[in-house]
Amino acid sequence: MATHLVIISDREPLAWVLRTQRMAFPAGRAATGLPAEGDQALLYTTRGCYRNPTRDRGRVMGLAVVTSPIETLPEPVVFGERRFTSGCALRVEGLAPVREGVVLADLVPRLEVFPDERSWSVRMRRASLPLPPADAELLTRELRPLLGPRSERLADYTRGSEWHDGT
Repeated sequence: MATHLVIISDREPLAWVLRTQRMAFPAGRAATGLPAEGDQALLYTTRGCYRNPTRDRGRVMGLAVVTSPIETLPEPVVFGERRFTSGCALRVEGLAPVREGVVLADLVPRLEVFPDERSWSVRMRRASLPLPPADAELLTRELRPLLGPRSERLADYTRGSEWHDGT
């Protein structure tokens, strides 16, 4: 089992991911580096996810397991101008309270996946980042005490969000 940091940069796709327990990937993304069935996914919201990057921090805020292979979607998922043409199913195992979680920037010096602390954010410009086992263990250990059941926290994440399934 591998662990991936799944990077979500806007509140509408975040609400969709948490509500549907599915992940979608943009057109043209090679399957290389994306999670496979059985992998763990640490859900990460960027500083801009809630559209206030001066207030918010990038946080690991959820834990999920990938429960299906990545496949081409019968209908693309559309958020604004972006089309997501492939995806997989997830089982969200826990969520931190909204705008809480593990601040990734605080742990960058301890994470192997970011060999250069000054340019670590460049590696975050993708949908998914495979993590070395030691990094996955550290992030999961820091996140677990903050997690609550999806059923109890979902409404806070989906309140006021709109999404379009391409239909």
